[in-house]
Amino acid sequence: MAVKIRLARFGTKKKPFYRIIVSDVRAPRDGRFIERVGTYDPKQDPPSIHIEKDRVIEWLQKGAQPTPTVVRLLKRVGISTVAKKVA
Repeated sequence: MAVKIRLARFGTKKKPFYRIIVSDVRAPRDGRFIERVGTYDPKQDPPSIHIEKDRVIEWLQKGAQPTPTVVRLLKRVGISTVAKKVA
């Protein structure tokens, strides 16, 4: 099963709010997901990013692939997207 870390859109028209989720690549954007690992609110000044770092790192180590947008958000909070093997 291929797994991605991506954004799911919530909020109303012109007021987006995103959840950072781990989901199967076959699931729809706002549909079924495995785990919610954070939130992103671009409407605040500065944009609000809350991420459960330990859970994201664990999923990256298991082979989950983040989308390009999620990669930028992870870099902002100081998480390298290169998964390191745990010995």
